[in-house]
Amino acid sequence: MTQSISFFNLCRRLGVVVSLASLVSVGVTSAGPTNDYAEFCTDCHGPDRLGGTGPALIPETLKRMRGPKVANVITNGRAATQMPAYQNALTSHEVDELAAYLKTPLKSIPTWQDAEINASRKLNPDYVWVEKPVWKADPMNITLVVETGDHHISVLDGDTFDVLDRFPTPFAVHGGPKFDPTGRYVFIMSRDGWVQKYDIYALKEVGRVRAGLNSRNIAMSADGKWLAVANYLPNSLSILSTKDLTVAHIQEVNGQNGKPSRVSAVYQAPPRESFVLALKDVPEIWEIFYGANAPKHGSKRGWRIEGAEPSDDPFSLRKIKTPDYLDDFFFDQSYKYVMGASRSGNGGQVIDLEIGRKIAELDLQGIPHLGSGITWKWNDTTVMATPHLKDGVISVIDMKSWKTVRKIETKGPGFFMRSHENSKYVWADVFFGPNRDKMHSIDKQTLEIVRTLNPVKGSTVAHVEFTKEGRHALVSVWEDDGAVIVYDADTLREVRRLPMRKPSGKYNVWNKITFSEGTSH
Repeated sequence: MTQSISFFNLCRRLGVVVSLASLVSVGVTSAGPTNDYAEFCTDCHGPDRLGGTGPALIPETLKRMRGPKVANVITNGRAATQMPAYQNALTSHEVDELAAYLKTPLKSIPTWQDAEINASRKLNPDYVWVEKPVWKADPMNITLVVETGDHHISVLDGDTFDVLDRFPTPFAVHGGPKFDPTGRYVFIMSRDGWVQKYDIYALKEVGRVRAGLNSRNIAMSADGKWLAVANYLPNSLSILSTKDLTVAHIQEVNGQNGKPSRVSAVYQAPPRESFVLALKDVPEIWEIFYGANAPKHGSKRGWRIEGAEPSDDPFSLRKIKTPDYLDDFFFDQSYKYVMGASRSGNGGQVIDLEIGRKIAELDLQGIPHLGSGITWKWNDTTVMATPHLKDGVISVIDMKSWKTVRKIETKGPGFFMRSHENSKYVWADVFFGPNRDKMHSIDKQTLEIVRTLNPVKGSTVAHVEFTKEGRHALVSVWEDDGAVIVYDADTLREVRRLPMRKPSGKYNVWNKITFSEGTSH
């Protein structure tokens, strides 16, 4: 930022009314949108506009925000995100200039393929493999806590809640760490595409690699050999070898009509030996197979099946057309059906992955967050419940009929839900709005809220994880001077409070590798 523009912004922040004309008359002028970008946008979106904690700000990611929408977001911020409002920092003219600048294509988007990814790989020279854990805790009851306040992860003993290690992560971890099937290794991804491999037994980082430039999440193959990375930039799915973090496969993403698309998320489907991709910009679901059971072209149950495309490598691709854009998924426990919803908030669909067809519609308004959905046994069926990002409601859906059996009114829109097969309660946060300091406990049989906890008045309380046996529930106080609060999962009484730096997600080894019905996968 030049001295002149810094002076102009300083005047505005101090409440001094100074017109641009008067400044120009004495030779002080605004230096334009590139300098405003440097001052207000770089920290979150990167100096090259390729993303960081926030998304890449280039035309490829702003296609659905044409016209005044970009300017409106700059001026007023964006609800349910970390995007602040700049109406008191920038004039309307400067907002318009900045919006136009963000819609200007980059002179070139860096190539990010096999060579670039492999060249970014960094192995830790101090890492030494160990035969058994260097600690005495139950390896299956280890819980990781992501601390976003200073970009660290704490490794907790799930029985004593002692911190076994606290290690630095790449900047802005996103999408949830993924364990290998043994629970020994964990892989962590950041929004700017870095993937970190950490050995829980040795309490050491193994190495890291940049698999994309702007990434969404990761998924582990059922055999533990492959890690898939969903990318916004470039439009691709990167598949890494979990053994050494080298590239195994790059799948460029272009729809059946040739239109490129960002990958909203990638999910593992263990029984199918595949990765399932949610696509942001085309109405399709993609499935990439790493096993030998990829479906062939043919028919099933009277339907014509579009099988996987022939491939020279182990990763064959199948494309499934859908009636609408679906960029948020939930799978049934068999992974035969996928429930999908668009962030437009216009309902949802059930897709039968075997035949590749929609079989039902879902009554899901108010932008459901299916990625945080959970299931449990209810009466003579299995139900799935999901929070909503815009409405204060939890939808409970019968997974046999696909009908909504209950809408539970809450204190506001939520983001996360959790339970455990040994617990009688569902825990649901109220992440957005004035009641963000509340946490609901819901009886899984009556579907009624039995208690609303308010552990730290005025602080965001969110995301629950259970210990291995479901005896304790861990809740995040999502503030820089926050904490993880340990509750007795039966009595709902606080047991212990662990100070943390803005703790967000928590991930128990056993619950994740066994696909507990009370956790997201």
